[in-house]
Amino acid sequence: MSTEGVEVELKYRVADVAAAARLAGVRTLGPFRAAGRSRQVQVEDRYLDTADGALGRAGWAVRLRRGPAMTILSVKSTTPASDALHRREELEGPANLSLDPHAWPPSPARSLVLEHAGDAPLLEIVTVRQLRRTRTLADESAEVELSLDEVAVVAGGRVVDRFVELEAELRRGPATALDALAVVFADDPDLTAEPASKLERAIAAVAAARSAPAAEAAEATPADPESPDVEIPTPPRLIVGKTPGVAHDDVLAEAGRKVLRFHFARMLAKEAGTRSGAQIEDLHGMRVATRRMRAAWRVFGDGFRPGRTKRLRDRLRVLAGRLGAVRDLDVLLDAAATHQAGLPAAEAAAFEPLVAAWRDEREAARIVLLRELDSPDYVRLVEDYRVFVVAEGEAVMAPASPVSPHRVRDTAGSRIWLACEQVRAYESVLRWADIETVHQLRIAAKWLRYTLEFFREALGPEVDLLIPRVVALQDHLGLLHDADVAIALTRQFLVANAGTLSREETHAIGSYLAGNERELARLRRTMGAAWRGVSGTTFRRLLGRAVSAL
Repeated sequence: MSTEGVEVELKYRVADVAAAARLAGVRTLGPFRAAGRSRQVQVEDRYLDTADGALGRAGWAVRLRRGPAMTILSVKSTTPASDALHRREELEGPANLSLDPHAWPPSPARSLVLEHAGDAPLLEIVTVRQLRRTRTLADESAEVELSLDEVAVVAGGRVVDRFVELEAELRRGPATALDALAVVFADDPDLTAEPASKLERAIAAVAAARSAPAAEAAEATPADPESPDVEIPTPPRLIVGKTPGVAHDDVLAEAGRKVLRFHFARMLAKEAGTRSGAQIEDLHGMRVATRRMRAAWRVFGDGFRPGRTKRLRDRLRVLAGRLGAVRDLDVLLDAAATHQAGLPAAEAAAFEPLVAAWRDEREAARIVLLRELDSPDYVRLVEDYRVFVVAEGEAVMAPASPVSPHRVRDTAGSRIWLACEQVRAYESVLRWADIETVHQLRIAAKWLRYTLEFFREALGPEVDLLIPRVVALQDHLGLLHDADVAIALTRQFLVANAGTLSREETHAIGSYLAGNERELARLRRTMGAAWRGVSGTTFRRLLGRAVSAL
């Protein structure tokens, strides 16, 4: 893809989201009629320049637009407008999320950026996120794309402004075709002609946030009088608190945001230690935080608009997988090291090939994890989550009606009981269950535990008696799962290396396999006590009392 030409469009400020919804639904505007169905897409625009503002001085605005399918580079002239009509030179080409133009595919747009920026690195000035609702309008001689944009201006990891804008861009036909639309829009009381570009409005919003009182603008970075860069406010610091602070009167989605913010702060607090590798417990803590964030999406996710949050959930899943791959091998290695330490010297040496192989796998998984933490995707994940968890109202799904259950007190009970029922459903098959079924019970117990923990502050004091029972079951099933994994991987190692292991090595590693098989059988036999802790009437009575406090 590579296009160049002149962009001609009308731009208007829209009074509010309700007016935008009305305009998005129209099928006739003057001589134009709707030609096709409306579309909705979430895009992110990152505006770039050099440190000395070379592109801006040359009269160009550079934008990387990330959409659902691709990233597009747009270079537009900064020709000023005096009213709603904007006419600008525009070049477009393919790109990626890198800020190095040399990493983008060749295009006239990229060539123009390199011409003016030279070897100077590009910096991000401001980010504009938009929910765009578009529809094609056409008459006999022209075609126009009508776009209603809900815009969030992001700087320093926080939203500094929001506004709604209407654009009518000429796609085909003479420029005079927009005159008829301009007449229609001039008569609409919810529209005001907008001579400024989105970039100009975003820069103004950042400047306003910079000059606002410290209580409203957070901490600001001192401006450099030698640099034309826009000063970007420092993102609000996320404090690692003791509890999420969920209250029974919270809207469900905002309770979920509190939980996500709580565990996101914990995730960030463990990142440095995870990167250094000095303490494996930091990696464990980071993984636990991502697990609980994913669980929060399951418990609270239906309170948010799925299209606005899918990217957050998808990227978190990838990160959790990278962390889990390293942590699972840490658990294996810890158990193997404990076993090896109790062996005589000769047997410990014979056991070493298995430990060394798992150690190599762990280092390979750690390299993959570090690449993930250094990737633009991870940087974007942290930026997106930092904005999302502090932006009250962001992506919240409006209740179907004023009487639809939408607060914690209205909805937590059913969610908790459902999680409990999903655990209890295993009662009829548990005696004969295979390992995979037991593993699924472990997952169900984990969801029950997390659900209770998320709503803990809004429940009665009985919840403090319930969670340890669920933890006991989860821990028992976790040990069973670890033994099963160790058995599978030890057996796999023995088969793969049958021709290279000595008799002593085969015996030492085989003994470890047999010991894990005995441990697995023991854990299956003794599962009853932990199971009865959550399946009996005492647990359900305590749960009923805890929920009755909502």
